[in-house]
Amino acid sequence: MIKAKHVTLIILLVVIADQALKFYIKTNYYMNENHNVLGNWFRLYFVENEGMAYGWKFGGGAGKMILTLFRLGAVIFGVWYLGSIIKKQYHKGFIICASLIFAGALGNLIDSLFYGLIFEESAQGSYIVAKAFPNHGYAGFLHGKVVDMLYFPIISNVYFPTWFPIWGGEEFEFFRPIFNLADAAISSGVITILVFQKKFFSHPDQTENHQTQETDALVNDDVQVQ
Repeated sequence: MIKAKHVTLIILLVVIADQALKFYIKTNYYMNENHNVLGNWFRLYFVENEGMAYGWKFGGGAGKMILTLFRLGAVIFGVWYLGSIIKKQYHKGFIICASLIFAGALGNLIDSLFYGLIFEESAQGSYIVAKAFPNHGYAGFLHGKVVDMLYFPIISNVYFPTWFPIWGGEEFEFFRPIFNLADAAISSGVITILVFQKKFFSHPDQTENHQTQETDALVNDDVQVQ
């Protein structure tokens, strides 16, 4: 049986790891600085995301505020939803996946809410590393940028043949997006739910129970069956 304390522990572990790595990257890497971790296919590559996960953007400053408020609403709803599925004792795997999704949303929400206030700007084309807790941050409340750093160019320096439609002669790279631990937690939770949805939401077969009713009526030779 999974309990609220287990869910809380999962969320805390993900959020602490996510924020610790973001804080380290933000205060030790200049914009677009990158270093190999495991060969050339796994790098720490510092970028900032003004929009959604994996670098997708959403409508400038106003869009950024809307997105942050949406994330805040999703996190508030998530608190209620997690409590509900724990109380109803949903499948343990589904509760863990929901906890991962919630933790990822909370991790990125923290960036959007506070990073503009507590960090200096990491400017494009600059080799200056941003400092934490300056006199003035780079943006206001709700306008912080999400820090991304995980980069897996598993296949790179490969080019489409010139005859290939649309992308002929262009470089092919897999996997191109740069993301963070919060994004990874969200993606892992969603993908696992999709893969195991039949197991998570299946109900045990209900067999018919044939019950006999007791009666005080006497059964004798005079009873006629019609």
